Amino acid sequence: MRLTALLFAASLALSAHAGPTDSVKPHPAKQVAPDTWVITGPLGEPSVENQSFMNNPAWIIAGDQVIVIDPGSSVQAGRMVVKAIQKTTRLPVTAVYNTHVHGDHWLGNQAILEAWPKAVLIAHPDMIAKAHAGEAANWVNLMSSLTKGYTDGTQAVIPTVATTDGMVKKHGNRTFRIYSSNDAHSKTDIMIEIDNGVLFTGDNVLNQRVARMDDGTFSGNIKAIERVLDLPVKVVVPGHGNPGKPAILKAQRDYFKALLDAVRVEYDAGKSDFEMKPDVVRKLAVYQKWNGFDDAVGKQISLAVLEIEQQ
Repeated sequence: MRLTALLFAASLALSAHAGPTDSVKPHPAKQVAPDTWVITGPLGEPSVENQSFMNNPAWIIAGDQVIVIDPGSSVQAGRMVVKAIQKTTRLPVTAVYNTHVHGDHWLGNQAILEAWPKAVLIAHPDMIAKAHAGEAANWVNLMSSLTKGYTDGTQAVIPTVATTDGMVKKHGNRTFRIYSSNDAHSKTDIMIEIDNGVLFTGDNVLNQRVARMDDGTFSGNIKAIERVLDLPVKVVVPGHGNPGKPAILKAQRDYFKALLDAVRVEYDAGKSDFEMKPDVVRKLAVYQKWNGFDDAVGKQISLAVLEIEQQ
């Protein structure tokens, strides 16, 4: 009995750690527009339960090639994405766009290059610089910690090609237009408009989920969203949450405006962040069912106060 128990415990310990070819459990891919597929990750933070996977990897078949956007949070998540791509096409991946520096979106780059070594990795220049300056290592370590070692083996494969704001890039038979900013969600953000009517927002826009704003500004994020509000797109793919219609853009913009306006009123009345929280939360009642609201709103109020003080 003791030997059996030890063997069982050992098997559990091994299952918690990913091997050299392991991948995240499969998640379904959905075609959201012509030639465009998205895997919608579960809402929430990286964990043992979701094996670190919680963003929205996507790919576009562009004539004779495939372009990937944000292949996930680890080499294991990236391998799941690779398998999903290979179920939809045998064409090679030639390029990967990473929307910002937060590793839950781009540490899957490693798996893409395992499968397609010639793929080019593209991102905001500040994303590339910050990744080299320590953010890459920080995110590799964070993912390992949050998943209790499941993502071990992940290496930070940092993009080498920098975008510019307004850049238009032709991939196969598709055109990609870049909208970049340096003061939005992470200060390293790009949004990508495809000529098939799809807009990829990265974490500048989420759907029914409260964003992590430690590295960005609310006013900058509002400005970034307002730049793309009137684009002739039919489908918006947020960084987290279900893809949907362009109304997602306005909902995210309106949340940030409501938060910032409510905090400004209370700040001008002389209240500290903890004193104003009840009134700010009351003014945000329509958003209280968004995933993560209760856990994040206090931190966001404090960040909004700091932003107002710096203006």
